Amino acid sequence: MKLIGSTTSPYVRRTRLLLADTPYEFVNLDIYGEGRDELRRNNPALKIPMLVDGDQEVYDSRVIARYLAQKLGLPSMSWDQENQLTLIDAANDSCVILLLSKRSGLDIEQDAMFYNIQRERIMTTLRTLAAMVDDGQFSQWHYPSICLFSLIDWLDFRSLVDFQGIESLRQFRDHWLDQPMVTETDPRQ
Repeated sequence: MKLIGSTTSPYVRRTRLLLADTPYEFVNLDIYGEGRDELRRNNPALKIPMLVDGDQEVYDSRVIARYLAQKLGLPSMSWDQENQLTLIDAANDSCVILLLSKRSGLDIEQDAMFYNIQRERIMTTLRTLAAMVDDGQFSQWHYPSICLFSLIDWLDFRSLVDFQGIESLRQFRDHWLDQPMVTETDPRQ
């Protein structure tokens, strides 16, 4: 198997953590620079990660997780876990939008509906996820926990969120720092 992605992507990191005990090749791309052409050649959606397993190509982290669960015999997710992933992905997607907008020179602090909606979505989902953490819903290291861990560590890495009032998310992240591949996949490296 070959995983194509970037070391700074939380979506790629979640996949790498899921593959912690599985041999695979990792192709690290600078998707906003010299790796853009390779991304175009490999994924028509222009997204990372992408998994290549023989003749099978899989284009999205969530779909990759389903593919790997079936291939590796991992437990399937419950509907509650699927909803947790929807919340994690919603916050993650909105944060990526803010980061890319900021890097494009746009004022993401302006009082504009588009940015207001992103900020509202981020904080509403993070508060809900913090309540779920407090309720013990992420007390095991499984794919939803891996995704939440990757999101929270990426938000901290990019300084995208003020964790005041949702400190339990950082505590959750810190609790899992000793899991396999966490250090090796740290985007700060």
